[in-house]
Amino acid sequence: PRRGSRQMSVASALVAGNDPLPGLAEQALAEALEKTGARQANGVLLFLTPEFSRHAQQTVIAVARAARCTQPVGGIAAGVFTDSGWVLDRPAAAVLVLAGDLSLGPPDLGVDTGEPLLAYGDGSFPGAWAVSGRQRCGGSFAGNAGRNERVAWQQGRLAAHCSVQVLGAHVDVDVSPGWRLLGGPHAVDSSRAYELLGIGGYAARDSLLRTLQAAGYSEPQPAMRSLCAVLIADAGSASTQECPRLLGGAQRSIAIIDISDNGSVTLAERIAPGQRLAWAIRLPQAAVDDMRQSVARLAALAADPQAAVVFSCIGRGPYFHDGEDRDVDCLRERFPQLPLIGVYGTGQIAPNAAGGNRLLQNAVVTARLSQPIRNADVQSEP
Repeated sequence: PRRGSRQMSVASALVAGNDPLPGLAEQALAEALEKTGARQANGVLLFLTPEFSRHAQQTVIAVARAARCTQPVGGIAAGVFTDSGWVLDRPAAAVLVLAGDLSLGPPDLGVDTGEPLLAYGDGSFPGAWAVSGRQRCGGSFAGNAGRNERVAWQQGRLAAHCSVQVLGAHVDVDVSPGWRLLGGPHAVDSSRAYELLGIGGYAARDSLLRTLQAAGYSEPQPAMRSLCAVLIADAGSASTQECPRLLGGAQRSIAIIDISDNGSVTLAERIAPGQRLAWAIRLPQAAVDDMRQSVARLAALAADPQAAVVFSCIGRGPYFHDGEDRDVDCLRERFPQLPLIGVYGTGQIAPNAAGGNRLLQNAVVTARLSQPIRNADVQSEP
């Protein structure tokens, strides 16, 4: 939507259709460009649904030509959305156009703005990103089983991964993990590979069931997909009242793969004795409450944002909220005229406390663009 009759330097558009044709993306680009009043784009974020997998290259080229821009960046996602709505299970193209003083540049442009990079890729998280000194925020899509199409693009070419810096804007990042801790952390007593055997003096399964019971959950227990373990690096920072902030890196969720009758709990990561874990649950209202906190933190950082780029988990979108994306609604309620673009992916990328980045699941990572922070020029006395 327009901000009154004022032209914007950034705008979004979402177009869906019956067939994955380049024309859908070109139409979305034309609508976004019209909102900005610009004849060409300085940069284009372009995300497409999986139906475009075999037509991605020709679609990217068509958008680059129509935008008169060599920097369309983005990828394939399970679903796409903008400030005007979301699309899953049919061909769709989401576009965010940057014009005016805003543009996109490669990470090796030679100008390090110090701002986080926007990143996207397939299900394999690059090891260099984990230890890189450049912060990244973004998402990933594991793609279709049995296929090896590349899921990202940059500078007109398909790739496994892409990274880009936003020039002319300050980028603030926040994470909504969406989990609610059910109790305090306990030390791991014993483990074997991915099996958690004992924790806090109890068998892992008994510890989980006791924690659920203490939190008021009786039979039938919540579905296993609603539960997780949270690794607590700093036990003093754990709170049973609010979700941990994964952006800080001190706490992170670990998916539960299986709860065995023999008393063990199989996790998605190896856990060593002495590490501290807490049990947590993911429920729709708890996720919404956590997203509102994330949006409030971003709102406190800049009074007049220009746009937002949102990387959400496919498990946090309309499938989780009975046909509504209540997470995105939190952003739209706080910033009703803010242009935004987002994807539903299988992973989310956010900075960690160690100076690198990590891949998350079931999270919403929001990158908000605002006016750059300018330092006043100071000249010494002659």
